[in-house]
Amino acid sequence: MAVGKKKRLADYGLQSERLLWPTKGPGAFEQEVESLEQRLGLTTLEKAVAWSQTKSMWPATFGLACCAIEMMSIVSSRYDIARFGMEAFRSSPRQADLMIVSGRVSQKMAAPLRQIYDQMLEPKWVIAMGACASSAGMFNNYAVVQGVDKIVAVDIYVPGCPPRPEALMEGIIRLHERVLAGIPPAYEMRQVAS
Repeated sequence: MAVGKKKRLADYGLQSERLLWPTKGPGAFEQEVESLEQRLGLTTLEKAVAWSQTKSMWPATFGLACCAIEMMSIVSSRYDIARFGMEAFRSSPRQADLMIVSGRVSQKMAAPLRQIYDQMLEPKWVIAMGACASSAGMFNNYAVVQGVDKIVAVDIYVPGCPPRPEALMEGIIRLHERVLAGIPPAYEMRQVAS
């Protein structure tokens, strides 16, 4: 099964008049190649690994405030993240590869958050859920960390106060798109606070 965006011949740099016509659909040859890829399951090892990573992300929850209630509701039948293979919220960081930080992070909780992050499997990803996790929100004081990205490398920011479960689902979908596109996790791109 081919993973990712289907490419047309124009995407490969061919410059014929038919290919550059914006309203013209794919030609017969392109349709036959696409159907052949789907029937044979042609892909690369990197795409297969990325596809399997998106279908088996296990989140380690780090619920700290009101955003945690919204995060808990994504396992309900209304939102059902089981369709992404993520229904198993892990309580042990050694079994998880996605950390969802939901809520404000106090200075006191910064060290345990970093310890749990360091114990997670690699590759690992982080979603900062809500305004408080992203930028401390309305808590502009000494007791709250002004953004969880000062402690761990964050891949996806989900805005809102608190964000709805649909917004977190959108963040998860965006994270899956990043993984399928081959973008490395944030800690590999050296987006970690010093």
